[in-house]
This record gives sequence, C-alpha cells and structure tokens, in this order.
Amino acid sequence: QVQLVESGGGLVQPGGSLKLSCAASGFIFSNYNMRWYRQGPGKERELVASIDTTGYRRNYPDSVKGRFTISRVNAQKAVYLQMTSLKPEDTAVYFCNARYPGHSSDGYWGQGTWVNVSS
Repeated sequence: QVQLVESGGGLVQPGGSLKLSCAASGFIFSNYNMRWYRQGPGKERELVASIDTTGYRRNYPDSVKGRFTISRVNAQKAVYLQMTSLKPEDTAVYFCNARYPGHSSDGYWGQGTWVNVSS
C-alpha cells in the first residue's frame, strides 16, 4: 500500500521557520522525483519545490526561492521542506507528491499538512 505522510505543519509567526517532513512507503522511493505543493485558502494548488531522484537537481518558483529548501534521504524514504522567513501568504495546506520520471501520471499524494503563518 502506497503511503505518503506529511508532518511538521502548524502555526508560526511571520519571519519564522518550519520544517516539513514526508515519509514514504509502499513504493521504491529512490526511483521517484519528489515535489512539494501547496494550496492556500481560495487558491489553486501551486508547486513550491521539486527534487530529482539523486537529490542534486532542485527547483523552486520565484515566490519561495531563497527561503525554501527541499531535500531527501533515500535511505530513510523521506523528503523534507525547510521553510524560512515565512510570510502570511505562505499559509496553505502543503502536500507531498511522488512522480515516476517520464510518466504522465501525477503520481502519489499525501493527505497534506496545514501551515498557518500568522501573528
């Protein structure tokens, strides 16, 4: 059974930091590119970070570049999202996603973890 379980969300003040974790099981984690998405209130789902199978290639949109860092530990079947200098507009549900390279399917999804940036 494939599972992606996110954790680490919560309430944080503007300017603060949070580290999200995603634990994977039920598939060969090291064969999958990993992504973090978010969906804020009344907004569409947005890609915020991606990392390839090796962990060497990482991409971010301008909205989070320099503030968010994605990483992975294949031996632990885990992917992380370190978020710093958080802003109220970062408030969203954050989702972990696994995609097999070259496949058109949108892959596997976690249930999401809520991040609320508020004073």
